[in-house]
Amino acid sequence: MKLRRNRIVIPLDKARADERGPVRVRRSGRGRVLGFIAIVLVVVVIGALAGGYFWWRHYQSQPAYSLALLVDATQRNDGAEIDRLLDLDKITTDFVSQVKARVPESSRLPAQVEQTLTPKLKPTVRDELIKELQRLTRQANGKPFPLVALAVPYFVDIKQDGTAATAEMKLQDEQIKLTMQADAIGNWKTVAIQDDKLAEMIADSVKKNLPKSPAQWQDALEKELKGLSLPAP
Repeated sequence: MKLRRNRIVIPLDKARADERGPVRVRRSGRGRVLGFIAIVLVVVVIGALAGGYFWWRHYQSQPAYSLALLVDATQRNDGAEIDRLLDLDKITTDFVSQVKARVPESSRLPAQVEQTLTPKLKPTVRDELIKELQRLTRQANGKPFPLVALAVPYFVDIKQDGTAATAEMKLQDEQIKLTMQADAIGNWKTVAIQDDKLAEMIADSVKKNLPKSPAQWQDALEKELKGLSLPAP
C-alpha cells in the first residue's frame, strides 16, 4: 500500500503581499499627515498675507501714513507731493501768529493788515519749511518708503480725535508739533506746524528792530526765515 505524501505549499506571493500591506498603510498614513500639514501651512500663509494687506489698507487711512508720505516727499524734494500734504495757507497764518505772539503788543499788526501780509509770506514760509523738514528728517534719506512708514509711529507721538490729530516729535532740545486734519475722503493734511525754538529765534530777531508797517513785517520775517541757520539735531 502506497502512502500519499502531503506536499506543503507555501504561498510566497501571498506572504509577500501580506508583508507589503502594512508598509503601504504606513506610507499612506504618513502621506495624509504631510498633506494635512501642507494645507495648514498654506492656510496660515494666506491668512497672514490677507491680514497684512488689510492692515496696510487701514494704515493708509491714518495720520501716521500721511506723515510718512511727507517725510519721503521732503527727502526726495518732491514739491508737488509736499504741497498736496501741507495746507500752506493755514500753516503760514498760524506761523505768523506764533511769531506775532512773541513780540510786544504795541507792535502787533491789526488783523486786517495781517490778512494781506500772510499770502505774501507763503512762498518764503514754504521754501524754508521744506528746508527745515529736510534737516529734521535727514535720517530717512535713502530709506525705502515701507521702512519709513513703519518707523513713523515709533518716533512720533500721534494722538487722533476723529478727523483731527496732533503729532509731536522731540529731537534733542527741539520739540515739533504738527496739527493735522482729515478731509471728507480720509486724506490727512498738515494745517499747522509749531516749532517753538524756530518761532522764538525769529521773534527775538524781529524785536531788535520792530517793524511798523506790513511791508516792514514782510521784509523782517523773510529776512529772518531765509537767514536762519539752525544747528543739526
